[in-house]
Amino acid sequence: MPRIFVDNDPQSQLTTLNLGPTHPATHGVFQNVLKMDGERIVSGEPTIGYIHRAFEKLAEHRPYYQITPITDRLNYCSSPINNMGWHMTVEKLLNIEVPKRAQYMRVIIMELSRIADHLICNSILGVDTGALTGFLYCMEQREYIYEIFEEVCGSRLTTNIGRIGGMERDFTPTAWAKLKKFLEDFPKTLKEFENLFNRNRIFMDRTIDVGGYSAEFAMQYGFTGPCLRAAGVDYDVRVQNPYSGYEDFEFDIPIGTNGDTYDRFMVRNEEMWQSVRIIKQAIAKITANPADKTYHANVPWVYLPPKHEVYENMEALIYHFKIVMGELDVPIGEVYHAVEGGNGEVGYYLVSDGGRMPFRLHFRRPSFINYQAYPELIKGQLLSDAIITMSSMNVIAGELDA
Repeated sequence: MPRIFVDNDPQSQLTTLNLGPTHPATHGVFQNVLKMDGERIVSGEPTIGYIHRAFEKLAEHRPYYQITPITDRLNYCSSPINNMGWHMTVEKLLNIEVPKRAQYMRVIIMELSRIADHLICNSILGVDTGALTGFLYCMEQREYIYEIFEEVCGSRLTTNIGRIGGMERDFTPTAWAKLKKFLEDFPKTLKEFENLFNRNRIFMDRTIDVGGYSAEFAMQYGFTGPCLRAAGVDYDVRVQNPYSGYEDFEFDIPIGTNGDTYDRFMVRNEEMWQSVRIIKQAIAKITANPADKTYHANVPWVYLPPKHEVYENMEALIYHFKIVMGELDVPIGEVYHAVEGGNGEVGYYLVSDGGRMPFRLHFRRPSFINYQAYPELIKGQLLSDAIITMSSMNVIAGELDA
């Protein structure tokens, strides 16, 4: 029965509520202006741009190898995936073939990043539904992933990891030892986490049929990643357009049915199991040939030479100078390369005019694509449902506002 609004009756009037830009509720600096009928959302209007940093324009005024730190600050929950995607884009333009061992090393780092990203998303979803314990279970493992990154490249969150042409250095024995320990400990923690949530009646009541959508709806809005797969579409860039040797691995693509908050949670959980499976295969392929220590392509005009060679070899000194000053021989052309990020397809559209910097560079940020549908998803829901819908979409402010 339609509600009848009576003049001068406060209970019959719609109210306006700003959801954000305070951080805890919205997980980032962005705003939703909601029209509320009591606790029920009638409509919402998103406002973004509070932290817009013009990444694309910054990148168009930097030499190619200096753009990696910019990509760190898109989805900073899984920044190595952004780094690798950019390196592969430039390698595609320069027609550089990276050795298999270096590709597998990249896969290990990218899958660790995916696990870290999903841990943050799913554990904070638990917090948003009133369950803090799962968050505490996960943070130790997330911290251990950051320790592996720190051992590999010296950084943790915004990693600037790897280089155009491969990895900056080989994994150290300490890095391999930390990776081995993580693979031993993490499955037990993930199983405990799933035991806390997967069949928890309160959690299920809060998430099932909340923020759901059909496969047609998801594709119309251009969803990718877990948000698309939760609706039953098994699209994954690693399978549809393999890169970095992903065609050499066996893994499954988890899908849901209803596209709701619970399905998005379950898809991310299963993807973490698949990431562990991929990492183990990558390690097996690397250790199968212990004599091979290659970790970058033989491209001295692109890849910085070792420092001791710079001091002793004139040719290395010249290459070092040209690379640092951005004097690369870059062909004229345009390329697009995409990788499977934590939230979906992370793409780089690069246009080169042959200069030392990109003529144009566009980042395809999955959070920006996915978030467009948010007003439709929360219409008719309660305010508390709007919070967990956004949480399970894993909207990262840096990726949204780039």
